[in-house]
Amino acid sequence: MRQVVLDTETTGLEPEQGHRIIEIGCVEIVNRRKTGRTFHRYLRPDREIDRGAQQVHGITNEFLAQQPRFADVVDELLEFIRGAELIIHNAAFDIAFLDAELKRLPGPRRTVSDFCKILDTLPLARRMHPGQRNSLDALCKRYGVDNSRRELHGALLDAQILLEVYLAMTGGQTALILGEETSETGGFVPEVARILRPQAPLRVVRATDEELAAHDRVLAAIDKASGGKTVWRALESSPAASTTH
Repeated sequence: MRQVVLDTETTGLEPEQGHRIIEIGCVEIVNRRKTGRTFHRYLRPDREIDRGAQQVHGITNEFLAQQPRFADVVDELLEFIRGAELIIHNAAFDIAFLDAELKRLPGPRRTVSDFCKILDTLPLARRMHPGQRNSLDALCKRYGVDNSRRELHGALLDAQILLEVYLAMTGGQTALILGEETSETGGFVPEVARILRPQAPLRVVRATDEELAAHDRVLAAIDKASGGKTVWRALESSPAASTTH
């Protein structure tokens, strides 16, 4: 299964007010293993960044003035995510911005859902941890994921952190360790070790007379308390039980 973990940074919070995407970060995994493929672009938004947003991600207008526009990278982005399942934390936010960027482009109307499925890890976390904080930082702390590099938000860094959180939430992080080496065809070869069991007869340990006597005393007590309805005695007296002795 091919999945792409995606995150964006923006000039503000409302695409309806003309805010734009300024950074996109994607990390690809196949069958829960990192492939090493990423997509990362900074984008020129052709508008100023809100001060509050800049305090979150630290990206400046001056830096973005030298970057390509969304229209310049859209084909590469769509090819990267095409056919995958997108994993996004609070997907409604990122998808709204991506769809708004696609809407600005000439030609037939396109949306992200035309190219891939979407998995939102925020409602997943809320179902798993009801009544608790489920921000990415909170999930990192809950699952022991190192986010010490996250002094400021960054799309690629946050996508990499979300990948680790997602794997931990859905079955552990062992997939990050196995299969890092690629085959000549580009596939991933898991490191599987065969466990050899010694060829020896099965050891049978039988109960001693003292243990059998203690067992009978316990059954007698159960008989007395249950009015003779001990299941063990009924099984012992059954024809099937007698054939196995």
